[in-house]
Amino acid sequence: MSNGKQLHQIFEERVREAPGRIAVRVGNQQITYGELNARANVLSVRLRDLGVRGDVLVGLCVDRSIEMIVGLLSILKAGGAYLPIDPGYPKKRIDFLLADSGAAVVVTASRVLDCLSGSCATLVSVDDGSRTPSSNGHHSFNRVAETENSLAYVIYTSGSSGTPKGVPIEHRNVVRLFEQTNHWFHFSQHDIWMMFHSISFDFSVWEIWGALLYGGMLVIVPSAVTRSPEQLQDLIRNEKVTVLCQTPSAFQQFVAAEFRNPVTSPYPLRLIIFGGEALDLRTLRPWAERYGLQGPALVNMYGITETTVHVTYKEISEQDLARPELSLIGTPIPDLQIHLLNETGKPVPDGAPGEIHVSGPGVARGYLNRPELTAQRFVVQSNGTRMYRSGDRAARLPNGELVYLGRTDDQIKVRGFRIEPREIELCLAEHPAVSSVHVLARDCGEGDVRLVAFAVARPGVELTRIAIQQISADLADRAASELPLHMRPSACFVLRELPTTAHGKIDREELLRVATQPEYPGRATTAAMTTTEQAVAGIWEEIMQRKGIGLYDDFFDIGGTSLGLMRILVRVNEHFEVKLNGSEMEEQASISRLSSCVEDAQRKTHELQTVEGK
Repeated sequence: MSNGKQLHQIFEERVREAPGRIAVRVGNQQITYGELNARANVLSVRLRDLGVRGDVLVGLCVDRSIEMIVGLLSILKAGGAYLPIDPGYPKKRIDFLLADSGAAVVVTASRVLDCLSGSCATLVSVDDGSRTPSSNGHHSFNRVAETENSLAYVIYTSGSSGTPKGVPIEHRNVVRLFEQTNHWFHFSQHDIWMMFHSISFDFSVWEIWGALLYGGMLVIVPSAVTRSPEQLQDLIRNEKVTVLCQTPSAFQQFVAAEFRNPVTSPYPLRLIIFGGEALDLRTLRPWAERYGLQGPALVNMYGITETTVHVTYKEISEQDLARPELSLIGTPIPDLQIHLLNETGKPVPDGAPGEIHVSGPGVARGYLNRPELTAQRFVVQSNGTRMYRSGDRAARLPNGELVYLGRTDDQIKVRGFRIEPREIELCLAEHPAVSSVHVLARDCGEGDVRLVAFAVARPGVELTRIAIQQISADLADRAASELPLHMRPSACFVLRELPTTAHGKIDREELLRVATQPEYPGRATTAAMTTTEQAVAGIWEEIMQRKGIGLYDDFFDIGGTSLGLMRILVRVNEHFEVKLNGSEMEEQASISRLSSCVEDAQRKTHELQTVEGK
């Protein structure tokens, strides 16, 4: 496929083969390969005029749209590397990413410009002057002499030091990922991929280029649909999607929605690929009993941002489901090697646990502007082998397959995002009434994993009920203003001290017990509620497992997850006999808004029944 080519150069080969083939579709909008190439070419010239060249980072702050792909391609064509920035990030987070990366230019869209207000970067709007009447995609310009070793993108992951860290990935890292897995997947121009994940999550790299490198079609999922498994299922069938990528927790909700519908309807899918989290094989049994394991095939892939998306491959079989206690991640991609080492750096025997170290051409350069951290995590053996030290534990079975055993540290995976609790703890500990913070992950069932923060009050702070409510609310506000959605605790508990075990370690079980106390004071609901609001609030409190949620509190600001919102919608629809899908709450996810949506839906149903009865 490559012969030393860069990603966009391989894409251009697909353009020449079939410029009229549909490349990307979003809702009722679509663009051909030729049109996409032409628009990206025009914008790349503008970027080059601004000094974009090899290894120059360019911010990409665009919502889920065709323009996002136009912007991404234009950055690569100019010779630069894209830095994905979610427009929904807090301003402080966006400012940090731009400052830390040194990105002086940001490709954006006019509809999301507000999130970049006050930025010193040069803003280039992809929907302003980047269109061209040419549709054949052959607009020409002088090619800049970058190579396969040039950077393609930098994705930031959570950092234990309290600040995120950038992972720079080269073109060759991504191209060889597809070359080395082609014998398993056989991707082609006939595949229709679904882009379900955020461009800030490296699973999106697999989704985007799995389509564009082979001449397939990329269907970008609107934000509201990612939170509604029923809508997602309809979209898969309507668009005839063949490849779906999911984190295991998201797929649990997908399966739950499937079984709320008693009518079995086959999917056009040929592949469902899991990644981002440990896979519990027990959750696949209901799906396997309804659809089997070949229609579509189910594949689990373990991966790390620092080793270019995926490291291992495992197609799930009936034999695997018979031993669900094992979290199987399979065997390495052919050009990668997994070394299981003990604390002294020595290989462990088969069956013994060891830390995963990855070597091979998928390993990144290191961390952006973090030489000390790079030296810690990207280690070199005495024989010269360069490895990434993952912090994940695994054991090798007699047949050569690997079983995932968890972490060697406190790192948490939430909906595929790697989270260092320390980053959240340092952010919240800046509160003047707080001396320290401890963050844990809490499994609320059905794959809904949430973060919970426990803050220790400074000596002298009187912990009255009102004071606890105020500090807890302050911490939630701080998280909402400084942390992205996936890093916001669902609840902030204020304690006099952290409980400890007999050995002097923090007692995690006791902390999680504290988190289940239903009467723990949270934000007080001051407004009088209607009957509908009371019922909706009760469902929120049950699913969120907390009291005192305010009538106008934003669901995500108080640490709610997309999976949690799905569960709430299911309960609300059952209770009120309505059919809400989540899109009604796109602008405001609160008890008040959801209650209004329920009443609107009931009124429309009543009006329809009245008309039909006449």
